[in-house]
Amino acid sequence: MTTHSSATGSLVVHSARLVDRGEIAEDGWVRIEDGVIAARGAGSDWAPADVVIDAAQLAGDGALLTPGFVDIHGHGGAGAAYDDGVDAIRTGRALHRAHGTTRAVISLVTGTLDALAQSVATIADLTETDGDILGSHLEGPFLDPGHHGAHEPSLLRHPVADDVARLLDAGRGTVRQVTIAPELPGGLDAVRQIVDAGAAAAVGHTDADAAMAVAAFEAGASILTHAFNAMPGIHHRAPGPVLAAAADHRVILEVIADDIHLDPTVVKLVFDAAPGRVALITDAMAAAGSADGHYDLGAVRVTVQDGIARADDTGSIAGSTLTQDGALLRSVRAGVPLAEAVRALTETPAKAIGRDAHLGALRPGMLGDAVLLDAELRVARVWTGPALPSE
Repeated sequence: MTTHSSATGSLVVHSARLVDRGEIAEDGWVRIEDGVIAARGAGSDWAPADVVIDAAQLAGDGALLTPGFVDIHGHGGAGAAYDDGVDAIRTGRALHRAHGTTRAVISLVTGTLDALAQSVATIADLTETDGDILGSHLEGPFLDPGHHGAHEPSLLRHPVADDVARLLDAGRGTVRQVTIAPELPGGLDAVRQIVDAGAAAAVGHTDADAAMAVAAFEAGASILTHAFNAMPGIHHRAPGPVLAAAADHRVILEVIADDIHLDPTVVKLVFDAAPGRVALITDAMAAAGSADGHYDLGAVRVTVQDGIARADDTGSIAGSTLTQDGALLRSVRAGVPLAEAVRALTETPAKAIGRDAHLGALRPGMLGDAVLLDAELRVARVWTGPALPSE
């Protein structure tokens, strides 16, 4: 799959079902001028353009046009791990872009403070040259050792204010999300510190009960990292962080719809419990789009067999081999309405990191990121617009 820029000249895509913001418009068209959506409509009342794409001709009857997908939580792809620097990030991004992910936050697993600060600074530099990179996500080191998953336990630490500040400062305003176990000493203060710095605080890799999760959300946390995974589940006398998040209309719940991290019935349950507040993420590691075998995920050795990644030392699930078009297909198969599954790939994740003014919808003024899919939800073409305007 080759991807195309929409950043120069004019482009019209017509004869498509437009799917965005929870709605489906039949026989629609979108016009993009110099990388920005200029107009949309239905039927044949579109004006000539430099490039005209007949969606039905290119992708068949029932072709769909959606906004570009936004992944706020992924670790690599095409054999490359994002922790390994610029070339690895670009390699992984090329793989995911071909599967519809036009913009992504670069997630980092737990490492030393020195290594994380360097990686965050590198990603900050990349946001200035690579418009598809939205910033970084620190999934650690402020995690509960009892729910470490594929993070190296010896590198986990409590969120001391100076350490939190060092990592945020290294990102120069480009750290978009920090996953934290709020029950750790200093955890709630760290949530406030993260939010005050302009990043989203996410509850995850945690032993928090419902009351502690509520306290974290009251302190400003606004994301639940990969719901159900690396946290207490739902018990009828201990509802845990998932139900606390679902009950709070300020909170967006990440979901990994790979049929491994969550049973399909649970995926549907989360969509039903938190309508409009699900972000479909990949949590993809290096093996996404690559072969089974042995990989490194930060300091943890991982073996991928039959597309399932597990840490060698503990057997814990170690990320996924998912792409976002795969998440779309599996969510729809689980019974999620198509328009809601697309919303969870576009508008909602963009909102989670405060980028929904420019990304996540096929509306005038938005950046010209778009994905054309056939009726079987296979990606036929991807367009990406220019970099986001400066904050």
